[in-house]
Amino acid sequence: MDIFTIQQTEEKVYTSEEAIKASTQYFNGDTLAATVFVNKYALKNSKGEIFEKTPDDMHKRIAKEIARVEVKYPNPLSEQEIFDLIKNFKYIIPQGSPMTGIGNPYQIASLSNCFVIGNKGESDSYGGIMKIDQEQVQLMKRRGGVGHDLSHIRPKGSAVKNSALTSTGLVPFMERYSNSTREVAQDGRRGALMLSVSINHPDSEDFVDAKMEAGKITGANVSLRIDDTFMQAVKQQQKYVQKYPVFSTNPKFSKEIEAVDLWKKIVHNAWKSAEPGILFWDTIIRESLPDCYADLGYKTISTNPCGEIPLCPYDSCRLLAINLFSYVQNPFTEEAFFDFKLFQKHVAIAQKMMDDIIDLELEKIDAILTKINEDPEDETVKRIEQELWLEIRKKAEEGRRTGVGITAEGDMLAALGIRYGSQEGNAFSVEVHKILALSAYRSSVQMAKERGAFVIYNSEREKGNPFVARIKEADPQLYNDMLEYGRRNIALLTIAPTGSTSLMSQTTSGIEPVFMPVYKRRRKVNPNDKDVRVDFVDEVGDSWEEYVVFHHRFKQWMEIKGYDTDRNYSQEEINDLIRLSPYYKATSNDVDWLSKVEMQGAIQKWVDHSISVTINIPNEATEELVDQLYMKAWEAGCKGVTVYRDGSRSGVLISADKKEELIEEDKTFPTKRPQVLDCDIVRFQNNKEKWIAFIGKIDDKPYEIFTGLADDEDGILLPRWVNEGYIIKNRDENGISRYDFQFVNKRGYKTTIEGLSYRFNPEFWNYAKLISGTLRHGMEIENVVELINSLQLDNESINTWKNGVARALKRFVPDGTEVKGQKCTNCSSTNLMYQEGCLTCKDCGSSKCS
Repeated sequence: MDIFTIQQTEEKVYTSEEAIKASTQYFNGDTLAATVFVNKYALKNSKGEIFEKTPDDMHKRIAKEIARVEVKYPNPLSEQEIFDLIKNFKYIIPQGSPMTGIGNPYQIASLSNCFVIGNKGESDSYGGIMKIDQEQVQLMKRRGGVGHDLSHIRPKGSAVKNSALTSTGLVPFMERYSNSTREVAQDGRRGALMLSVSINHPDSEDFVDAKMEAGKITGANVSLRIDDTFMQAVKQQQKYVQKYPVFSTNPKFSKEIEAVDLWKKIVHNAWKSAEPGILFWDTIIRESLPDCYADLGYKTISTNPCGEIPLCPYDSCRLLAINLFSYVQNPFTEEAFFDFKLFQKHVAIAQKMMDDIIDLELEKIDAILTKINEDPEDETVKRIEQELWLEIRKKAEEGRRTGVGITAEGDMLAALGIRYGSQEGNAFSVEVHKILALSAYRSSVQMAKERGAFVIYNSEREKGNPFVARIKEADPQLYNDMLEYGRRNIALLTIAPTGSTSLMSQTTSGIEPVFMPVYKRRRKVNPNDKDVRVDFVDEVGDSWEEYVVFHHRFKQWMEIKGYDTDRNYSQEEINDLIRLSPYYKATSNDVDWLSKVEMQGAIQKWVDHSISVTINIPNEATEELVDQLYMKAWEAGCKGVTVYRDGSRSGVLISADKKEELIEEDKTFPTKRPQVLDCDIVRFQNNKEKWIAFIGKIDDKPYEIFTGLADDEDGILLPRWVNEGYIIKNRDENGISRYDFQFVNKRGYKTTIEGLSYRFNPEFWNYAKLISGTLRHGMEIENVVELINSLQLDNESINTWKNGVARALKRFVPDGTEVKGQKCTNCSSTNLMYQEGCLTCKDCGSSKCS
């Protein structure tokens, strides 16, 4: 029986526990993959009810919708054929928004993963700047990542015709856009933003420095658009002229700088913080097929947040990955080979599926426009959102841009017995990507014959394009067919980071090598834990148990070679296993970094968009190495590059031979309070009084707390639906520090309540500063709660306040945290722990939530 002939009369609802349990079984015990699927991709309604138990359900949903589009065209794929290609994440994997949104009746959202926006005429008026801000927010609420360029904004000190008299420059607008990103929730996650600027802009140095202050511009990635003239000036130690407007022959403002000085600052900041990223802009424009149609609205101006899709204003892209590991037959054996014939067949189908997804996207955009039109808001309020989506629809329908990419490059090479980063590995990867490009373009040309070319296709415009020239040289027949029939899609290929995708396909991510084939995680050992091993005691005396985690494909290699994967190997034994494996000297920290850059540049020749790649270098790496890598990337023909030095940002994994405590993100808060903090609202009742707490957070950990009565007379009255917002540190007219609360109302506007610091009882405020001080200096939440409970206070109101603060903070205590010095009121056991903010007895099960 065909799996799709069974129709359910009503949808089955699963609990999160049921779905995670079933999905864990689906992923062969991989709880992380199961949790990622259930939390991010399983079909849910607005109540959070889950309708998909395992990825099989999701893949059936996707296959059904793509097959519905296929029947409109000649030679359609069947639902079963599509399902067989996408099931188990084995061959073709729709990524991110397509996985979530295809066939989803509960979410009015785009299928595009990423967008770029920009004003026509590059207006830098306040109206134009605020228009971009609103468009950014509107896209992020539909789950899209956004990029835009700031090169059109006049530099600091320029004359303006308003009360300010002179321009503030780029940085204040970077902060504005960053804050807007942090304000928008996307299905439980924050939005993603890329801000770029041309190095020709006179404020580009300020742009480079903007993120170096802790807590500043935390809602955006930043990348510099660097031109060949600047790179040549750096190499030859010459001066470089910055202009506004950038590259103008008749600039309003210009200044001459030492190119090397600015270059050194870029390198230093990248070495220190992994930003800014670099976009080699002349290479991007020179290679871009859409820029052959620049005068028709396809001029590339920025990239998406991860840098793999350079885009023109109001264009977007959907992503799909092909799992390279699955085309290795007999992996990890002497008989291993890459099945190019099957690969070519599947690439052609993947390109068809991507084109189908564009049709599904057009339906989604129509649904968004319908909802906007039906909203009761005034037409003037809705106009920007309406025009935004009409522009996006036009680009999607007219250019039909796709984003076919790959994942598991590292595992593919290992399965073939080829070391990642070697000359052999680089050459093989280039061949795979060349075949991928030719197969995808051949599929697009075939679709042009069957479905019609993208509407503005013009072969004359593309004649000088280097990418087209490579196609002509590699496959003359394909080139001639493209001249005759055109192609269906303006641009086709990318290599994106595949974080969640690689977790579910259980492979290495994107083009990257394996991070570590074996790593250790640590879990805290509590005093009453039984049958545990203490492997590490940290500087404050906490004990930790270490356990070994194998990369899935490394574990597969072990099984094929006959090694026991259930043993608790010693460090020496782990090192021996790695030395014997094809992952030896092929991890992200092992590969020759210059070789990796050369590999990226060579593969880039066969990717018409770009490649998201990070070069991982050790903590002890010098700024000189970063300099060499950036210069090599430009010379090799890369379109962009990011360098990450180990430890410049804290991580959650530790290398198997290190003893440093890196199991969590750095617990140390910034020494200087960030101006803006995320804020959770907690309401509670003591006796008959209603109270409210404002809890400022950094990385979801409490940093400060203000609380008092929830009424207009003595405190703050907020609508019940307001559960989160921001605490902003400002100064009043007398220069005295003031803490304001800001939230977004139901009409999408920001509402600010000034002065948390003086709306509450002054005595509450003073105690709040005391408690906030303990939080800011890293005291564990359970210890802060214990401290609050131990306060001996005579004032009845303050005691009531004290209980409320303790209750508000308990919700942040990690589940499973042991409680010392207290007894269960039911059975007198001292075996107590926190569970969902409540004290729970592990012996009798009673719970106290007061």
